[in-house]
Amino acid sequence: MKIALGCDHGGFPLKETALKTILLAGHEVLDLGTFTADPVDYPDTALAVGQAIQRGEADRGLLICGSGVGACVAANKLRGIRAGLCHDTYSAHQSVEHDDANVLCLGARIIGIELAPELIRAFLGAQFSGEARHVRRLEKVKKMENSG
Repeated sequence: MKIALGCDHGGFPLKETALKTILLAGHEVLDLGTFTADPVDYPDTALAVGQAIQRGEADRGLLICGSGVGACVAANKLRGIRAGLCHDTYSAHQSVEHDDANVLCLGARIIGIELAPELIRAFLGAQFSGEARHVRRLEKVKKMENSG
């Protein structure tokens, strides 16, 4: 898979760990910044990652900001983006298996360099189950997204 990776300055300290984890898992990375610790607005990063997925340039995305919340909120404003903020491995894989999440959001100030790779691997290793109940729920989410 090709993974769009983006972070703001709050997420920058975790970026290198995330990048290495994605590559070691055998995936390609589309690095959308930031490239320094200088202040960057998280909506800009979320937009870049989301649009890369929308355009088919990436299969999934990883967003990192200070708490993960801002990036998650911003990413979920984009049509077709289903971002989940995860702090545990169950949520990281279940978000894909049940909810067909395509963006993982992490908070660099919340989780550390030991847990982050576990979450990233759980997210990237998961596949949408396709079970009828999950498909039905996903269709309802898509209908909500398209209604307004």
